[in-house]
Amino acid sequence: MPLARAIDVSRRYGDVLALDQVSLDVHNGEIVGLLGPNGAGKTTLLNLFIGLRRATSGRVELFGGDPGDPARRLRIGVTPQETGLPSTLRVGECVDFVAAHYPDPVPRGELLARFGLSDLARRQTGGLSGGQKRRLAVALAFVGRPRLVFLDEPTTGLDVSARRALWEAIREFPGSVLLTSHYLEEIEALADRVVVIGGGRVLADDTIDAVRNLVALRRVSLSGEHVPRLDAVVSEHRDNGRIHLMTPDSDALVRQLVTAGVAFRDLEIHAASLEEAFLTLTSKES
Repeated sequence: MPLARAIDVSRRYGDVLALDQVSLDVHNGEIVGLLGPNGAGKTTLLNLFIGLRRATSGRVELFGGDPGDPARRLRIGVTPQETGLPSTLRVGECVDFVAAHYPDPVPRGELLARFGLSDLARRQTGGLSGGQKRRLAVALAFVGRPRLVFLDEPTTGLDVSARRALWEAIREFPGSVLLTSHYLEEIEALADRVVVIGGGRVLADDTIDAVRNLVALRRVSLSGEHVPRLDAVVSEHRDNGRIHLMTPDSDALVRQLVTAGVAFRDLEIHAASLEEAFLTLTSKES
């Protein structure tokens, strides 16, 4: 049985459809990365799994039951996107406070050492840098020895060395993790499986290699009347008088445009967004 499951889940906020018939399972021992642009619905899905929101339709399960059940929530750890820490409490006191809610918490010293916070144990949280606060917020998700941890943008505000140290601590966790990010590098470093969300929908649920290949697409935009069928073009669409061509090789595409004698102007080349990459894939396969 999956530790967490969403089955055809939709969630509305008034007229806004944040999730549109999303299905997702998280199994024992795996790290699942939710990848997608800001506003894609990643945080909404996490909030459904941890019982902070209810689905408008569909079903959400946590350990086979209601995510709002306190007994089930006791078996998870959570780091939300934004975390407020009592500014007058010391780092060690924050750990002790959270640990008091669990029957068998990780000892304070062990937890702080795991997340590189030992030297900060006596510092008040109000005096921590943004990155230090973020590391503490992530550490607190693991204090109760959870079976499943939900991390929403866990490395926001961290420098490169701190980010990589945190990745290592997450990788050593023996349980399951569902984390959100819009950084492909972070998902590549951590996840066994990648679920890409865009516009409230699951655009792909696949391996790291598949994701890497997809997001290698480039968007070549130009103004012109017509572009013939070219080998380097994966998909094409028009928007506000511009032609947008998706391609894995922008250099080859530009050469083909010139060789074919296509009249164009205002050429622009950009990395494709994750949503564009996966929409290209799904439209190509449909």
